[in-house]
Amino acid sequence: MRKRGWFGDAFVTRSLKFQLLSRTLLVMSALLLLIGVSQYVYMQHFMYQNKAETIRNQLAALPPNVWLRAEEGLDRGTSLFLPRQDFGRANRPDNFNSGGETNPRIFVPDLTIALIDDKGTYKLITSQDEKATLQLEKEEYLSMMQTKTKKLDHRIMTDSDGNEQLVVFHRIGEPDRGRGFQGLIQASTSTVQIKDVLLRQLLTFVLLSMLAMIIGLLGFLPVLRRTLVPLSNMVDTVKSIDAGNLNERFPDHQGQVEMDRLALSFNGMLERLEFSFEAEKEAKEGMRRFAADASHELRTPLTSIHGFLEVLLRGAYQQPEQLLKALKSMHGESVRINKLVEDLLLLARLDRKPSFQKTEGFMDDMLHEMEHQLRLLAGERTVTFLLEPETLCSYDPDKMKQVVLNLFHNAVQHTHPETGEVRLSLMRKDAVVELAVNDNGPGIAPEHFAHLFDRFYRIDSSRARRSGGAGLGLSITRSIVELHGGTIDVESTVGEGSTFIVRLPMTTLNA
Repeated sequence: MRKRGWFGDAFVTRSLKFQLLSRTLLVMSALLLLIGVSQYVYMQHFMYQNKAETIRNQLAALPPNVWLRAEEGLDRGTSLFLPRQDFGRANRPDNFNSGGETNPRIFVPDLTIALIDDKGTYKLITSQDEKATLQLEKEEYLSMMQTKTKKLDHRIMTDSDGNEQLVVFHRIGEPDRGRGFQGLIQASTSTVQIKDVLLRQLLTFVLLSMLAMIIGLLGFLPVLRRTLVPLSNMVDTVKSIDAGNLNERFPDHQGQVEMDRLALSFNGMLERLEFSFEAEKEAKEGMRRFAADASHELRTPLTSIHGFLEVLLRGAYQQPEQLLKALKSMHGESVRINKLVEDLLLLARLDRKPSFQKTEGFMDDMLHEMEHQLRLLAGERTVTFLLEPETLCSYDPDKMKQVVLNLFHNAVQHTHPETGEVRLSLMRKDAVVELAVNDNGPGIAPEHFAHLFDRFYRIDSSRARRSGGAGLGLSITRSIVELHGGTIDVESTVGEGSTFIVRLPMTTLNA
């Protein structure tokens, strides 16, 4: 089992912590490398430029006649310039003339100086190492003298010993004035000291960068762990979720936009899964209840038929009265079975959402055609029709007749045979056609409303056959109404009666 913790997770190569940490350190290393290289190149250019400018200023500080005297001294075999190793000779007695005056000597530390006259002739004045002196072609010197640039660019060159040197050129005199010495001064010095400074700077930068990387690593681990806390919480939450526990939700305000979006997505998925599981659970429960209710409804008439058959087999068929009574009872039970099977087949067809042959027509005309049949069905009960004329609607006449018959039959069953009142009304209201069947029966208690349209559901808990059928009429009615794009509702008050209201989309009459 993999260990958990700051360093445990941070150094597992496939973990998000390791990938974030390694890539962050890689980016930081690349940036520090880029900064180091850029700094080295910039500082090298700056120090070379600064050194060249310093040498150029030193050369420019000397008057032009000094260079004329230097040339004359070279012709006599003497020099005004002393390198570092000859600096002690500047105070010796032979540097004094007969009048006690000294010959001025110029100390030049770490510089090799050469004169180039107007003809391009190279004359070495002083050198740190005569074997490693740098000399250009005569044409290059003449080209430098002819250029109009006030300052001549310095160069980085390699001497005969392979040492890098900084070479500075300084133009003296003006050819058109004809005074003093005209030509170039070439001064060169080794770049070893500059490179040593640059190397020390580079080493210092590398050490500081490594120290910063180590401190950053130690400081970044807890910060990274703290940053990934919401993700760890989501992992723990996901582990606690299973098919029986889908009510867990992720917090959608964790201070991180990405985590909040991920949490919202997971919550939406969990809601859909929970809805699917609930729907599946309800479907299974409905199927179980349907199978139990259908078995119960079928078992009763089959048991009755089986009982009558046993009686007949015991000799009752020889008695005409008992035979006739048994046959009539078995016929009634078979009619009930046939009606139940037909209703179940109708519900199965409705569940498949068949295409109705809907046509536009006046629903009030259809109800007027059914008036005689409904009054016969009501018997001694009072029946009232309140039909708004020319109520145009798109519907299937056969299916809507079945809806009216189911609702009317339900009202008749729950009202008194003599004092019962049933009212059927039809009107246009708020862009819908509203068909209502009202009765003055015992009413329906509110706790039954949620299951009133369920299959095999009956208010009468004793399931007495004399109080109704199998409990499929209202289920069939709701299915037909919904296939027409309508709705069905019930309003009821215990002791006063009930009203079933069907609402269908209204069709406007074409002009």
